[in-house]
Amino acid sequence: MLTLYDYFRSSAAYRVRIALNLKGVAYRRVPVSLIDNAHHAADYLARNPQGLVPALDTGEGVVTQSLAIIDWVDGTQPGPRLIPADPMARARALAMAQLIACDIHPLNNLRVLRYLEQPLGLEKPVRDTWYAHWIHEGFSALEQMAGDGPFLGGDAPDIADIFLVPQVANARRLNVDLAGYPRLVAADARACALPPFAAAHPDRVKPEG
Repeated sequence: MLTLYDYFRSSAAYRVRIALNLKGVAYRRVPVSLIDNAHHAADYLARNPQGLVPALDTGEGVVTQSLAIIDWVDGTQPGPRLIPADPMARARALAMAQLIACDIHPLNNLRVLRYLEQPLGLEKPVRDTWYAHWIHEGFSALEQMAGDGPFLGGDAPDIADIFLVPQVANARRLNVDLAGYPRLVAADARACALPPFAAAHPDRVKPEG
């Protein structure tokens, strides 16, 4: 069985949970608490030298980085395509996914927010303004890139939707105004209504207590 090392609130880990659920793949979760700095422990760094989540132990090796993990899952597991096979559709889907993965998420993840707080000393309202700024920068472009289908992936969700849903969840958690992105909000709502997306939500997998 696959073993996923993740943190319930990590948007990158959330993506991988969605992908595995869409494929119908059984996997075991091993929580790695970012709040408690468990990702910096020696045993975890031996597994993933970058000290980030998620990491997927396939039994043949460990794959890191959510996009690489999802690509591996798509290439090795039966089920619906997560990354389109058609070259133009593939490029379009990956462009939307990478807009989130490369241009929004890295600026707003926990280690960056912690750095803004210490040692740079920014107060929480300033950090929240920073967070919202990069959401709006990315979502403004993504709203224009979205097509007319019910999902970003068209008639069925694909990797673009897998990356969208966790980013929308993060935006809502920090009270970012999403009124200017009706296509994204609609695609998110349709995706979240599907069991594979719903089961991956942080509220469904967070530790008890």
